Amino acid sequence: MAYPDGLLGADEHVVVHKHPHWKMLIVPVLVLFVVVGGGSYLAALAAPTDWHVPVWIGLAVVGAVLVVWFTLSPLVRWRTTHFVVTTHRLMVREGVFTRSGIDIPMSRINSVRFRHGLLDRILGCGTLVVESASDEPLEFDDIPQVERVHTLLYREVNDDPRDDRDYRAREGY
Repeated sequence: MAYPDGLLGADEHVVVHKHPHWKMLIVPVLVLFVVVGGGSYLAALAAPTDWHVPVWIGLAVVGAVLVVWFTLSPLVRWRTTHFVVTTHRLMVREGVFTRSGIDIPMSRINSVRFRHGLLDRILGCGTLVVESASDEPLEFDDIPQVERVHTLLYREVNDDPRDDRDYRAREGY
């Protein structure tokens, strides 16, 4: 069973399921290239010396720590962050070891807005702002296809089953 199917109610269906936009992985990939390139360069500099083996081991350890901390960790964080719109609620889940999440029933959402600057428009992402019955609006950054998600979420919030063509036909409208 794929995520989030195990979290859904009997008559609940997934409308949108997204991970954050891939732009949040640009810096971790650049760090990977710098660590590998810099480590290779320093290893090549140490090769002609008599103590090159301990230097290589030290470079490998430092490089591995940097790659795990600055590349693998953001990749796993990106992969385990879920933004899900269902027919009944908005769900956001994030985290690896310590999971956190929020569920907002559609009936509690007051308004849905989005914003994106020039770079976000070029990359096709943005920030989704959801105002619910709580005091502060919730902002979800780096949502891919934010305008489409905004439209779908707005439709789900304002969805009236009586607007459905099949419902009207069954009820004789």
